[in-house]
Amino acid sequence: MTANRIIEVALNHFAEHGYEGASLANIAEQVGIKTPSIYAHFKNKDDLFVSVIRRAVQEEMGHLQRYIQTHREHPIKDVLYGLIQQYEARYETSNQLKFLLRVMFFPPVIMQERVMELVNAHLDQMERELMAVFKLGVERAEIDQLDMEMMTASYMCLVDGILVEMLLGGPDRFRRRFDASWRIYWRSLTRD
Repeated sequence: MTANRIIEVALNHFAEHGYEGASLANIAEQVGIKTPSIYAHFKNKDDLFVSVIRRAVQEEMGHLQRYIQTHREHPIKDVLYGLIQQYEARYETSNQLKFLLRVMFFPPVIMQERVMELVNAHLDQMERELMAVFKLGVERAEIDQLDMEMMTASYMCLVDGILVEMLLGGPDRFRRRFDASWRIYWRSLTRD
């Protein structure tokens, strides 16, 4: 129970302050334990950070899978567009998503290799989930029959760019870039 609570609190601290700025003492204080008690559950700050990433990746993948399953019968255009809208809406309220995006785009230098292993595994799984969406779109004749990997990779690239804009540019810039990019992107998948 305590390990889970430590991870929950640490996620908020890492999301707000980054790896370098988060303090184990502050995390312990918010959990209601002494700092050395953290070491009963985690070897060090790096181990805690990796545990937080693993939890965030697992839960974000769950969000993606539930979203796809819930919207499976909707037009593929709406599914793909709606997924980005969901990220936009959740970014305002989810420290977990803020944390994961920060880690994906700005991993701590001292842990970059380990962090990117976890992030890339997450992105690979995300691509597999999205490839099934594109396959469904082709089967329903909602999108042109193009190379599945190419469609998925281009969507991931669109999402990456839009998420960076969300992180760095703010809501207005995000919305302007998303609207413009989406129109061009969708046209590339259809003959319409």
